[in-house]
Amino acid sequence: MSGAGLPAMQLGHRSAASFGDRLSAALFQRQSMLLLILLIPPLLWFGVIYLGSLFSLLAQSFFRLDDFSGTIVYEVGLQNFVALFEPANLDVIRRSVIMATMVTLTSVVIGFPIAYFMARYARGSTKAILYVAVMLPLWSSYLVRLYAWKLLLAKEGAIAWLVTQCHLEWMLEAILSTPVIGGNSLSFSSLGTFMVFVYMWLPFVILPIQASIERIPASVLEASADLGAPPRRTFWTVILPLAMPGVAAGSIFSFSLTLGDYIIPQVVGNSTLYIGQVVYRQQGLAGNLPFAAAFSIAPILIIAIYLWLAKKRGAFDAL
Repeated sequence: MSGAGLPAMQLGHRSAASFGDRLSAALFQRQSMLLLILLIPPLLWFGVIYLGSLFSLLAQSFFRLDDFSGTIVYEVGLQNFVALFEPANLDVIRRSVIMATMVTLTSVVIGFPIAYFMARYARGSTKAILYVAVMLPLWSSYLVRLYAWKLLLAKEGAIAWLVTQCHLEWMLEAILSTPVIGGNSLSFSSLGTFMVFVYMWLPFVILPIQASIERIPASVLEASADLGAPPRRTFWTVILPLAMPGVAAGSIFSFSLTLGDYIIPQVVGNSTLYIGQVVYRQQGLAGNLPFAAAFSIAPILIIAIYLWLAKKRGAFDAL
């Protein structure tokens, strides 16, 4: 390489280095600009893809389907929202909300003691085993777990066999003959649907609660004990309020996932419909995208009301 080329290359390297230094210094002096540059990609994704799809869904709900031609008529109207207040549709919404509420309450009641033990008492290998036990169902396919429960809950399945071996057929028959929750078998009943929902979403409830309890300083519990509070009072006045953000996060997962799921009630359950099934049938089978979009607004509004009530009750005060 000629001697004249070396200074030119060195000059180019110095120019690139000086530009990088100037840019780094400028960004260091203007932290807000650096933050803006880092936030632009996720904000674009959130604004264009996420919020854009929601606004598109909302816009579709104002149109209607022509009954004769089966095509969408792009005329703005409120007919789809008016149809939501028909008795059959209100019954679907009410049934879905009740199921989501019961699944959430049960998941919190079951998950809180497990999360508390994992956070306060489990150590070393015991804690690792509990983590694996909680997360193990998530390592397999959603459909595999669902159809495994379908086999377990069947009339000739393992649960029915165990009930027979314990001579408790009369109890199972009494449960299946109960209105609303019963059916031909556990796999064709609302009770079976409820059991599978709880199983599916329980890890999403346990892990946020466990993380929330783990963040409670031990000194706070020691101070409560030093002030003479018995364990029960410490739990209700110290641990539970500080763990509420985790409980709220887990309940939001459980409630929203139950509210929108359409596969579980379709595989395990009777002919009763839930919000997810109605949206799937209207969009996929009937081709009525405007009404499916309007029905999809219902769980969004329900979740918004749920978040507002949780915030009003102070669920996020300890964040």
